[in-house]
Amino acid sequence: MSYFQGETPYNYEQKCLCILVLDASGSMDGEPIRELNRGLQEFYAAVEEDLIAANRLEVCIVTFGSDIKTIQEPSLISGFDMPNLSANGSTRLVDAVRKAMIRTEERKQWYKETGQPYYRPIMVLITDGEPDKDQDVTGISKEISEAVDAKKFTFFGLGVKGYNHEVMKQICPPSAQPLPLSGYKFSEFFKWLSNSIGIITKSKEGESVELPPVSDWAQMKF
Repeated sequence: MSYFQGETPYNYEQKCLCILVLDASGSMDGEPIRELNRGLQEFYAAVEEDLIAANRLEVCIVTFGSDIKTIQEPSLISGFDMPNLSANGSTRLVDAVRKAMIRTEERKQWYKETGQPYYRPIMVLITDGEPDKDQDVTGISKEISEAVDAKKFTFFGLGVKGYNHEVMKQICPPSAQPLPLSGYKFSEFFKWLSNSIGIITKSKEGESVELPPVSDWAQMKF
């Protein structure tokens, strides 16, 4: 049984789920969370202006600090206002990614049950720290790698100033190593993400898609 059973599709366009797993721990307080919020609002506006993406992209947002919160269930842009994040608490990163993986599979099941074709979902993890000591980094690393290899979703890990690159390298699959954000250029990153989603949502079934190159929002290119 799907978690979303009873929900009626708004349309039957091919869907692209983008699930954002966002660090809202205490270390993100101040400039990082302000810039992240600004980037999220610009991402929302860019998708809203793209008629095809607006009818195909579903956004889901999971935040983590001391608590894990699904602050936005999967929805088209027209179905919600982008929330404003606040920062506090520790870093239950692994638990948040696991919740995001569950939501992803539940949403895919709902697409199947309601006859909606879908693109491979995109999961984006953004963090400025490292998981709490009790978090199962080894386990989630294996789970993400296996899921990406099985084409269950595409994974991007974005490291914000102060993040632990070695831990993020372990978490991210070998095919998608972590991308260090230059300063707090969230707006530039989300512009890249909205452009990428625009390309994906205009592609045809089975068509090979080339995403825009990583630009000046990253500290280095891979």
